Amino acid sequence: MTERTTTERWPDSVAYAPYRDPEEFIVEWTDRIWVRRAVGSIRDNYASDAVVHGAYGTVRGVEPVVRSTLTKIAAYPDRVGQAEDVVWERRGEDAFLSSHRVYSSGTHTGVSAYGPPTHRPFSSRTIATCLYRRGVMEYEWVVRDEYAVVEQLGLDPDAVARELAFPGWPDRAPLPDVLAAGETGPRPDLHRAECEHALGLIERVWNQRMLDEVTHFVARDVTCDISRGRTLTRPDGYQRGLLALLAPVPDGQFEVRDVVAHASAPHGGVRVGVVWWFEGTYYGAPAYGPTTGTPVRLLGSSQFLFREGRIVREWRVYDELSVMAQIARSRGDEPS
Repeated sequence: MTERTTTERWPDSVAYAPYRDPEEFIVEWTDRIWVRRAVGSIRDNYASDAVVHGAYGTVRGVEPVVRSTLTKIAAYPDRVGQAEDVVWERRGEDAFLSSHRVYSSGTHTGVSAYGPPTHRPFSSRTIATCLYRRGVMEYEWVVRDEYAVVEQLGLDPDAVARELAFPGWPDRAPLPDVLAAGETGPRPDLHRAECEHALGLIERVWNQRMLDEVTHFVARDVTCDISRGRTLTRPDGYQRGLLALLAPVPDGQFEVRDVVAHASAPHGGVRVGVVWWFEGTYYGAPAYGPTTGTPVRLLGSSQFLFREGRIVREWRVYDELSVMAQIARSRGDEPS
């Protein structure tokens, strides 16, 4: 047994052929498209009717993915997306769900959606959660920390937010038991203790605001990376980071839409990935300008690393520009 092989691997590799496991599948396809620039191969990698949820809305079909990938590569031609981790689990006999955490860096030397080149470097994180069936992507949530990029390029986040358009998100059906079946369908009963632990943190600490209970879920030496390249340490720092997210939207609630869990030695043990929505009303702290009392929605993804039953690392990716754009729209702000 090789180091990367686990009991979660299944004998029929039709889901990730010709690679040895879903992690290699995801990393190699990403490298082929983004580094070797085989942009047209997206048409082989994505279903023609693929559903892709992003921070600014949902698109359907493969051609919008081809266009957005092409324009992003042109804007940052030296961009490198370093695979940090792929958390994956089997979904039936021919499919898998993956949570792919990527650390991207590059230089803005081409024309981008934000305008002419600034020739400034950037780095940011992305988490893409994808359902692949027989080697084809059917369903995806992709969350990028674009606020971090805009800030590092020396641009005005408020001005950029006013320019952003929203295709819109579809209505979501309730999920009675996300551990049994997420938005992408039934899931295996793997690493239940860790999955329940992560969901317990989200419900008790994030949703019910029992911030004093954070020590029930995270280790003393916890580290949490959040938006804009910020890193939180220890339970007190974890609380402060969560308060900063909640304060502008004090009635906000988190809804988990899918869960993926995996264990492998190279990545430190059991990891749990979750996709979540945060929804509420912008009537709290005026973090994004004067409050509007209007609803906002934020798409996010988290990956949790466990050690001895506690969370020792969390990577939480979300894009505050999305919230700012919704607020600007509610005010009727005109593009600059």
